[in-house]
Amino acid sequence: MRNEVPAVSETRQWNRLMDLAEIGAIPNNGVNRAALTAGDRAARRLVIGWAAEIGATVSVDEAANLWLRIEGTDPDAAPVLTGSHMDSQPKGGRFDGAYGVIAGLEAITALHDAGIVTRRPIEVVAWTNEEGGRFAPGCTGSMSWAGVHESHTWDEVRDHNGVFYGAALAEQLSAEADIPRRPLGSSPSAYVEAHIEQGPLLEAEGLDIGVVTGIQGSRWFTVTVDGESAHAGTAPLKFRRDAVQDAVRAISALSAAMEDPDDILRFTVGRMSVLPNASNSVADQVTFSIDLRHPDGPTLEARGDSILGILKHAVKDCRVTLKETFHAMPVEFSPMVIDAVEQAAATVGAKAIRMASGAFHDAQFASRVTPSGMIFVPSHRGISHNPAEYTSPAQLAAGTRVLARTLLDLANR
Repeated sequence: MRNEVPAVSETRQWNRLMDLAEIGAIPNNGVNRAALTAGDRAARRLVIGWAAEIGATVSVDEAANLWLRIEGTDPDAAPVLTGSHMDSQPKGGRFDGAYGVIAGLEAITALHDAGIVTRRPIEVVAWTNEEGGRFAPGCTGSMSWAGVHESHTWDEVRDHNGVFYGAALAEQLSAEADIPRRPLGSSPSAYVEAHIEQGPLLEAEGLDIGVVTGIQGSRWFTVTVDGESAHAGTAPLKFRRDAVQDAVRAISALSAAMEDPDDILRFTVGRMSVLPNASNSVADQVTFSIDLRHPDGPTLEARGDSILGILKHAVKDCRVTLKETFHAMPVEFSPMVIDAVEQAAATVGAKAIRMASGAFHDAQFASRVTPSGMIFVPSHRGISHNPAEYTSPAQLAAGTRVLARTLLDLANR
């Protein structure tokens, strides 16, 4: 194996990230680039143009995952994968997801510029709909690719405007009909995903790299409380079936039940809708989301399974239903990939620490198919899913140098 460290361009990578952030830009350096939209397609075309500069081949699968490939010396060798996603939260930042795609592109560009050809091919992937901000759940592209679910599983899921996921996916694939189609799924030799930490540890400790050892489990639910609409001025309180009041009771009961003295469990109600949503009407329906996370599988299962009973006990006047929309058990990454990232960090002189991820990522599902791992770079104050999200050009370049060295190692095995 060659020992060169490919020359990553800090400036080129930063400029590409900033150009990408212009697509879907919102005030204060934020990004709103939802999956399967015109903005998403524009971002993909921009990246495809950059990949063409180094002769990478481009393809798309039926889940709309975008693939960029450079060949190795052994045409029969299984490729090494890297990448992330380019969709954002509605009030997202410039780096979540996008960094992993651009870092992968920068890594293979650096290898190309250095004249280095690895034994295995290297593929950069931009996964579809990781965030789930428009269509829940997230990670539909990587789940489809990994065989967790078929790509049409979510066809009937609607966004806030009533658009079906299946229709949006079909529109995306139609708009990219000129791009060669590849089969869904593959058998790569490894997967490495670069990402901002989305937490404060690396910055607080003055470290360059998080060598990610695994991802905590996640369960998402949708709760629907059905009551009865009435006039706010005339309906006596004792006769009301007020969906808002019962939703408040339910959320309060859940919050109390999910208390964790060790502050390990994560329980979040992040989305709520009220109908008819009028100030002088009693609400007849409230829908809210639950995001539950824990690194221990049995704990995650037990807490999630307890939710329906808590809801039924808390709700007084209305009918309550619960639907689980996402279920991902905790994942431990491959020792082979963890060691490769750690060695790469040492080779390039980056200060690194092993750590787990509190957020889920596409690597959680790639790990079902191939040895996987992740590389974290610092996040300023741990802020993410927010326009204030920030990682410096130097910190991003340090992460990409580690990624490039990791890919060089894994692709020559």
